Amino acid sequence: MPDFAPFSLPAISPAQQLEQVANFRLQMSTRRTVRHFSPQPFPVEWIEQAIATAASAPSGANQQPWRFVVVSDPDLKRQIRIAAEAEERENYENRFPQEWLDALTPFGTDWQKPFLEICPYIIVVFRIDYGLDGDRKIKHYYVQESVGIATGFLIAALHLAGLATLTHTPSPMGFLGQILDRPANERPFLLIPVGYPAQHAQVPVLAKKSLDEVMVRR
Repeated sequence: MPDFAPFSLPAISPAQQLEQVANFRLQMSTRRTVRHFSPQPFPVEWIEQAIATAASAPSGANQQPWRFVVVSDPDLKRQIRIAAEAEERENYENRFPQEWLDALTPFGTDWQKPFLEICPYIIVVFRIDYGLDGDRKIKHYYVQESVGIATGFLIAALHLAGLATLTHTPSPMGFLGQILDRPANERPFLLIPVGYPAQHAQVPVLAKKSLDEVMVRR
C-alpha cells in the first residue's frame, strides 16, 4: 500500500485562474504539425525536461506503462527512415482504402519521410503492455489511455519549449522495437520527430471546431 500525504493546490484568485488557463489555450493554439524540419541542433536537456513532464502524467494504478527512447544517432535515424518508408509505401500503394487516401490528399502527404533523418531528435514512445518480475508477467491496466495522456503532456511541453513536432505512426511499427533493441513487453505507440521548423516550412490553413461543437453542458 502506498503512503498518503496531504494535498492542496496553490491559492490564486479566480482572475488568475482564468488568466492562466486562457494563456495556456493561446499558447497551445499556435502548435501545428510540422513535416519540414531544420537540422539545427539544440540541447538534449530540453528533451529531458519534456519527457520528465510526460512521465508525471496519470496512469492506471500508477503503473506508468511508458518508455521514451530518444534517438539522435544518424545511423539509427537512417534505419528508422528506411523501414518507415517501406511500410508507408506499401500503405499508400496497396493497404490504404481509397477513402483514406482521399482524406489525405489535401495535405499532400505521401510515403516519403525525409524528416526522420533531418530532425535533430526522434522520440519513440513505447507502451509497456506488462511488467516483468523475473519470469512473472505483471498485468498493466489502461495502457493505451495512460500512454496517450503522457504523450499529450510531452507534445505540450515540447511546444512550450519552442520546438516543432509531428506525431508519426507508420503502420505496422514493429520495426521500431527491432531497430532500437526493445524487449518484447514494449510495443511502439508512435514516434515524434522534434526540432525547429525549416525556413521553408508551411502548414495547411485549418479551422478547428468551435467550442459549441465540441462541448456539451448539462
